[in-house]
Amino acid sequence: MDDLELSKPHEEIKTFDRDHERTTQGFVTSNPKMLRIMDIARRVAQTDVPILILGESGVGKDVLASYIHRHSDRAHGPFVRVNCAALPAELLESELFGYDQGAFTGAGRSKPGKFELADNGTVFLDEIGEMSPRLQAKLLHVLQDGEFSRLGARWPIKVNVRILAATNRKLQEAVLRGEFRNDLYFRLNVITLDIPPLRERRGDILLLCKYFLEKYGKKYGSSVEVFPQDLLEACIWYDWPGNVRQLENIVKRQLILPDSDIVSELRSPPRQVPFQCAPSLKEIGDRAAEQAEKNVARNVLQETGWNQKESARRLHISYKAFRNKLKRWQLSRERPDWQTAQSRLN
Repeated sequence: MDDLELSKPHEEIKTFDRDHERTTQGFVTSNPKMLRIMDIARRVAQTDVPILILGESGVGKDVLASYIHRHSDRAHGPFVRVNCAALPAELLESELFGYDQGAFTGAGRSKPGKFELADNGTVFLDEIGEMSPRLQAKLLHVLQDGEFSRLGARWPIKVNVRILAATNRKLQEAVLRGEFRNDLYFRLNVITLDIPPLRERRGDILLLCKYFLEKYGKKYGSSVEVFPQDLLEACIWYDWPGNVRQLENIVKRQLILPDSDIVSELRSPPRQVPFQCAPSLKEIGDRAAEQAEKNVARNVLQETGWNQKESARRLHISYKAFRNKLKRWQLSRERPDWQTAQSRLN
């Protein structure tokens, strides 16, 4: 269990610049891989090269991007976040690059884009894997020449901006499928930092529980000073598909509603399987295929933030058929599959 014993007192929270980080939501970790990532991040922060941050949703890609900016020579400049998955391509283009008056119907006045607002600072492009091919081409131009044009503008604008990008998608596979530009991928992939999911660094779970308890306890006026042992044990064994963000929300709920039954959500009892005759080879094959299909669906759902319509599109299946499968599998965000977590207990 990651050399962690629940009977021992909480370890001292280990961070870089601890006093500063505790007020700026820095990483709380004692994991060697995470400490190595933070060390690399701090060193490359002094350069102006693009950095690609990889990791599942909720692992803290935005926290790492902010950390890099704060330790760079651009710390005095703006840090501008853009979620590329939050807007359709047309709105994202005007959000990034701005527009001139009269560029389109309703453009009554000019508006600067995020790149202009981030001049002499940093732009963090979250979920860059969702950016359309046309916008990818414009972004490549910014990376190459440091300039772009507003929508409807006659002249380009020069900017001095450092670009950080993040995604929970496997960009190399997206490049092979023609969904992401190869030249843009190599421009962004100068330095890559891959944040491991929380289930691969379970030794950080108790540290994070203590950190969030101290951070939010006074804010919410909570009487909770320590967490129950059964809740801590459930947290240790849970696989955290939503990673640190999900753990943070669980701690908040425990502080606000200490009587809520969080443990039963995190740890379900093992299912009793009645005795049956040995299955046929066909039954074994069908079950294996069904489980493999279920695992793929779960992974895609996690990549899309449990957006069922988008997941169905990526899996090339109708939305109705996908909903029926999820219902049959009893696979939902509120009721995660416990096979992986339960296998760790055996």
